Order: sequence, then structure tokens, then C-alpha cells
Amino acid sequence: MDVLVAGGALLFFAPLLLLVAVLIKLESPGPVLFRQSRGGLNGKAFTIFKFRSMRCQENGSKVVQAKRDDDRITTIGRFIRKTSIDELPQLLNVLRGDMSIVGPRPHALAHDEQYGALIANYHLRFRTRPGLTGLAQIKGLRGGTSAVEAMAARIDADNEYIERCTLGGDVKILLMTVPRLLMAENAY
Repeated sequence: MDVLVAGGALLFFAPLLLLVAVLIKLESPGPVLFRQSRGGLNGKAFTIFKFRSMRCQENGSKVVQAKRDDDRITTIGRFIRKTSIDELPQLLNVLRGDMSIVGPRPHALAHDEQYGALIANYHLRFRTRPGLTGLAQIKGLRGGTSAVEAMAARIDADNEYIERCTLGGDVKILLMTVPRLLMAENAY
């Protein structure tokens, strides 16, 4: 089902994907896609794809989380982040088998290490493929966080999803994701 949905969505959004790629290229030098290692099924790392929304800069392997009003975010970047269009290239990750349409959102490896040491049940989220959207996201637990308590709430929602996941539940999460995207809660 994931491959069918991802393939159909890529075809449907192809004109938008092309337009965004051109706008990114016109606005700032650098690649159109941002790539980063994230933790996936069974904790295995994979490369996630996103539209690049920030100016390119060298920071080595250090993860510098974007903040609200971050001056590294480009004009088109601000729009595609607010609308979550920057996440659409992850449909390629679904086609590759790295991700599902619904599941826990994957975190940067540095965040997996950091929060894995602080949150007892953090590692349980690796029991399933990460997703484009999930229970945590429809509960409003999305976006950057530096508070352990906020991340723990997100992890609890991820693990609740894993314990209770069904096809019907996935469809419900997908349907509930659309209004969340339109409201752009916690997106920047």
C-alpha cells in the first residue's frame, strides 16, 4: 500500500515538485535536496530526502536544529517548511522502502543518541518504519523541540501508534494530517 500511495502522490505532485526545485535553484546556490542520516527500522540509518529550505553552510557533522525566525531559512524555504512541502521528497524514501506513509517521524542520528540516553522507551520507536506523518503529528507534537518532556510526549505517541497500528488507523491519521498541514501548527 505504501508504494502505491507514494507513487500516486509523486505523480500527482510532479508539477509542484518541479516548480519548487526550480524556485530553490533560482533563490540560492546549492543542491535542491537536503540529505541527512536518520534512524529507521531496527535503528538502521538511512538517508532522508527533503527540499532544501536553508542556505548551504558547512557545519561538519554537527546537527544545528532550525529555530523559528532562523536567518538561514530562505524565502521559498520558509513557505515550503510552513506548508510541509519540503517533506514531499520523502515519498522517494517510501518507494525505496526506508519509510512508510504513516509511522513515527524519523529523527537525526544525533537526536536519536541524545534522547535515547534520556528517555527510557525511546528505542521502542525503531520497531517499525518511520513515516511521513504519525500519531504524534496529529496530536500537535511536531516541529523542533529542545525540552526532554516534549520529546517524551512525542515518543509516547509514537509507541502508542506502534502498539495499536491498523490499516484503518493509518487512514484516519492520514485524513487528520490534512487539516493539521493546512493549519501549519508548529511548522516553521
